[in-house]
Amino acid sequence: TDPRQLTPTIMGDMANAACMADGFDNIQKLPDPVPGCPNFRRVPGFKVYCCGQPTIAGFEAALTKVCGDKYPKDGPIIWFNLRQEPDVYVNGEPICARPPGKIGEYAELGDVTRDIAKSNEVEFLAQCEMRKNENGGKLKAVDINKKALEIEVKELKSLSQVIEGVKEKFPGLVHWRVPVCNSAAPLENDFDIIIKTLIGTAINTPVIVNDQVGLSRATTGCIIACLFKEFQISASFEGLVETVPGVNLSLLKTDKYVMNPEKDTLFRGEFDVVKELVATLKDGAAAKNNADKIIDLNGTPKTGGTGIKQLRENIAESKLSYEIMDDAAQAFLKTKIMDNIQKYFYLIVFAGYIREQAAAAREAVEADKKAAVALPASGKCAIPAAELKIGKTFVQFMEENAGLRGLIDTGKGNLQWERDIPPAALANLESLAAKDFKGNLGKIIHDIYQTAHVMFGDMPQGDHKKRAKYRFASKTIMRILPADLKKEIEGQIEA
Repeated sequence: TDPRQLTPTIMGDMANAACMADGFDNIQKLPDPVPGCPNFRRVPGFKVYCCGQPTIAGFEAALTKVCGDKYPKDGPIIWFNLRQEPDVYVNGEPICARPPGKIGEYAELGDVTRDIAKSNEVEFLAQCEMRKNENGGKLKAVDINKKALEIEVKELKSLSQVIEGVKEKFPGLVHWRVPVCNSAAPLENDFDIIIKTLIGTAINTPVIVNDQVGLSRATTGCIIACLFKEFQISASFEGLVETVPGVNLSLLKTDKYVMNPEKDTLFRGEFDVVKELVATLKDGAAAKNNADKIIDLNGTPKTGGTGIKQLRENIAESKLSYEIMDDAAQAFLKTKIMDNIQKYFYLIVFAGYIREQAAAAREAVEADKKAAVALPASGKCAIPAAELKIGKTFVQFMEENAGLRGLIDTGKGNLQWERDIPPAALANLESLAAKDFKGNLGKIIHDIYQTAHVMFGDMPQGDHKKRAKYRFASKTIMRILPADLKKEIEGQIEA
């Protein structure tokens, strides 16, 4: 079989792929950089780390930092690569394959599986080797700004070859590809792949997640990993913690998490479809609290995190931006916002699933082993994390709750995309236009801007607010134009 037949048409085959350098000026967004590993950080309270695509030296620098002087360098370390696009390393620096029309932008590359990613990588390495040989030892590439590069190739390796080299110093490293898209949720099966990789690990086993820059995809993967770590803590230690005098168990539970009530409802993630989910899902409010706490820890410093992307609040920020964009930009952003809501929805569902599995795991200890892990004082079990089992996959959980799929598919666009003009204000403008449009034009313009001033009063002063008001004004005047004038102006716009 031609391996290119496995490649989604949106990606194109590797023969036509452009070489794009992963690194770029100003890629580092966070303080305290780890050389060669962009935006490396640890999630507060968890041995879970997030970063962009490292250089060869960056892999070693990141792993050395993760191990510190306590964790053994030959101990197990899980590294998830969430990128859809294949990578090769030229002189130690990562270069990825991109469709020529997807340079320097978020590339949603279709339904790319791990097998497709590995197949693409083999083919991309062969392509780069061939292009280099045909160009006198130099490889043509571009940076994210589409600026042409020509690199003299001294060393060319695939990502897989690089990882094999890294394992010489860190033999316990497990590097696993889980290709996911940028804006929407990972596939249900992707959640299971991450869980399957983490089952059997200890609570202190480090987990590292990367994408190109350390933004949305990597943050999503870290949230999933943290929720799994919570499963381990809940299932392993709850019985043990209850025996410790003076410990308030409620303080350790993220399902009691309370967000700042002063925040706007969208910043709190209170979308209509999420409210329906919370009402529908068993223990839905606790699952949302759980997910929100972990999302906040994976977010920016203002919500208690160390990262760059706040996956929940980013939806609200995008929604505010939506109001000031032109129609073409709005169409793109609307899709992105709905995809982000779908991702947030799935993270809450996954939190609910993990909570169910933690409760089941505490009760699922085999009878002959129960005596060994039961605590004398309470009879509750303290099960070693590495021995925990999950009795049901996330895909099976979603099959049992299949109505949730339909709920998010139909509900993710259930937002008020445009602000409604007050009916009295619209009736006044329509009346003025109908009586004598040209004679009343000054009054019409005055009243439109007065209405806009009231409608957008909640937005802070600045360019965003000005553009929102101008956009509202232009749309409103087109809405009330007399038919003959409207036809003339639309003709001029189209000309």
